[in-house]
Amino acid sequence: MKQKTLLQARMLLSRVVKIIFITSICALLYAHFIEPNWIDVNYVQLKLPHLASEFNGYRIVQISDIHVDKQTKKRRLNHIFRLVNRQKPDLIAITGDFVTRRQAKFIPKLKDTLGQLSASHQTVAVLGNHDYWADAKKITEVLAQTNILNLANTVYTVKRDNAMLHIAGVDDVWVGKDRLDLVLQELPTDGAAILLAHEPDFADTSAATNRFDLQLSGHSHAGQIRLPFLKPPALPGLGRKYYAGLYKIGEMFEYTNRGIGMTGLHLRFASRPEITVFILESREK
Repeated sequence: MKQKTLLQARMLLSRVVKIIFITSICALLYAHFIEPNWIDVNYVQLKLPHLASEFNGYRIVQISDIHVDKQTKKRRLNHIFRLVNRQKPDLIAITGDFVTRRQAKFIPKLKDTLGQLSASHQTVAVLGNHDYWADAKKITEVLAQTNILNLANTVYTVKRDNAMLHIAGVDDVWVGKDRLDLVLQELPTDGAAILLAHEPDFADTSAATNRFDLQLSGHSHAGQIRLPFLKPPALPGLGRKYYAGLYKIGEMFEYTNRGIGMTGLHLRFASRPEITVFILESREK
């Protein structure tokens, strides 16, 4: 009887081990081949307190953390950028980390593909920490060559009739290039203001100025690999507090895009790559 019970226990354990092994293999295949290419086009309607009624329905499409490296295929970039264009953006915002650190030799992939991005007003961007760890100068040159405005501690203003919408950007916070003081000096006192900042936790600083309606960020990849319903086990510095989605800090909204690319293990699990479409509304509507 004891031998039978022991045999049954061993058989059960063997089945459990097989199930765990098969499940792990399936999860690994999914995280490598499926989820990284399963782009989430996420629509977010936001009512901004200082937005003029002339900008009701204004569409900003955000992408972040492209992370070009040796594994990045041009056809994938082309697919992503075509998806962005299909959203019919008034403005495209790219919030840093175009290239992964020490992968500067793959910058030409950006030059060959970024130029197809098309917005009715402008494509704007800021750099991220990985861009500085790759080659910020070359990446900046590519942005200029592909008609993308680098908002490095400066402001771009969109006008409709007499109304203004200001799109500002701080250079990368991680490497100490941010100069919010210069942005605030240039920023007019009237009109809604949106800030691009690669690292999302900078929101505590930008919200404290009481001048921005919205901050757009990336950096965290929402953990890249996570268990559903749980906080990601690994998050980068300056991306641990506001690591995914929409937050409200004081009177300012902050949104952290999950990014397009990957670093470290080229895997994504429960953190799909994201294109975010913001549809802006005025309180005067």
